[in-house]
Amino acid sequence: MKVLINGCNGKMGQEVAKEIKLDEDAEVLCGYDRIDTGDNGFPVFTNINDINLIPDVIIDFSVPQATFNILEFAKKHSIPTVVATTGFTDKELEKMKKYSESFPVFRSANMSYEINLMSKIACEIATKLRDSDIEIVEVHHRRKIDSPSGTALLLANDLNKALDNEKEFVYERHSKRAPRDKKEIGIHSIRGGTEVGKHSIMFYGDNESFEISHNCTSRSVFAKGAIKAAKFILHKDNGFYNMNDMM
Repeated sequence: MKVLINGCNGKMGQEVAKEIKLDEDAEVLCGYDRIDTGDNGFPVFTNINDINLIPDVIIDFSVPQATFNILEFAKKHSIPTVVATTGFTDKELEKMKKYSESFPVFRSANMSYEINLMSKIACEIATKLRDSDIEIVEVHHRRKIDSPSGTALLLANDLNKALDNEKEFVYERHSKRAPRDKKEIGIHSIRGGTEVGKHSIMFYGDNESFEISHNCTSRSVFAKGAIKAAKFILHKDNGFYNMNDMM
């Protein structure tokens, strides 16, 4: 499986390249990024129009603007694409789904199998604790740009769907001078140090509480998940796929 890595010079792009080198069934064909550092060990293109190597699949760990640049390239050549970038608006996600009508697109806010399993478990718990107050806390390294994390929003959206979309999301509470409403899902972000990613969901009832957490200590988890997704989507029909499809 020949892979083009979009955002190949970023921390996750480098992690994907490292994991692919350990995979007997895959190789990095080339990369695309703003600059070519010259030490990747594979060709790196800095202009989308200069890419003259056609991969079997694209793995994207970049920023939203760069994602849509590579989706245009993927559409032109009908290349299955794994989008692991976060920070998209609802409008951008709808635009991405439109692309998937022309070629297979796999998109997940978190490429960890276990975080998606956590979401399934939490949704089951939520339906049994409908009167609980639900709070989500996410912790990431100081360099993370988007807030809240894509994973926190993934968890919140899944929980809301399980609860018949009756909830509204509240981000922090410093500007809201009112008691907590039962229909809220609180979402809170912490940034500091080198934390890879920790997500906790708390269910608060009267006189007792329940918490489920997932802590990731290595970016290799996300890289391995993206490679697994690339293998999954390689020969799929056009359409918009996610972790639930692969699970």
